[in-house]
Amino acid sequence: MLREIVKKGDEVLNKKCHAVTKFDDKLHTLLDDMADTLRDADGVGLAAPQVGILRQVVLVINENDEIIELINPEIIKTSGEQFGLEGCLSVPGRYGFVKRPMVVRVRAQDRYGNTFEVEDEGLTARCFCHEIDHLSGHLFDELVDRTYTVEEIEQMEEEGREVEE
Repeated sequence: MLREIVKKGDEVLNKKCHAVTKFDDKLHTLLDDMADTLRDADGVGLAAPQVGILRQVVLVINENDEIIELINPEIIKTSGEQFGLEGCLSVPGRYGFVKRPMVVRVRAQDRYGNTFEVEDEGLTARCFCHEIDHLSGHLFDELVDRTYTVEEIEQMEEEGREVEE
């Protein structure tokens, strides 16, 4: 089932999420609904507060187009650095340049409560950081000097301009 994606300005996006303690059918339904919603929105990541649920649940689509379910995720190791463009399903039409680690290792639980670790780089690493920030009530636009519209980004690309940090 598709869920409505909460937009910036809704206070749920600024609240800290609670840990998941019950790994039951209700959680599985939330995960399945979030996966449907994420695919429908053509995004690469979605956190539970973005669908109005204050729980530590994150979905990330990796570079192989696989959905990684992260319950109670914690970043345990990072290395390197990347600076790139980010957007957010909860901040439609706005983008910003954000500095993130190049490689990120996350410890989390799966839908059954089993603990595992996953490590990735590039866009997937960026996505891990972006989505886990949502669980603490933070949006990517807090990390940028300014946001840009699609038109502004396209104009910069046409002009071959680099955007200032």
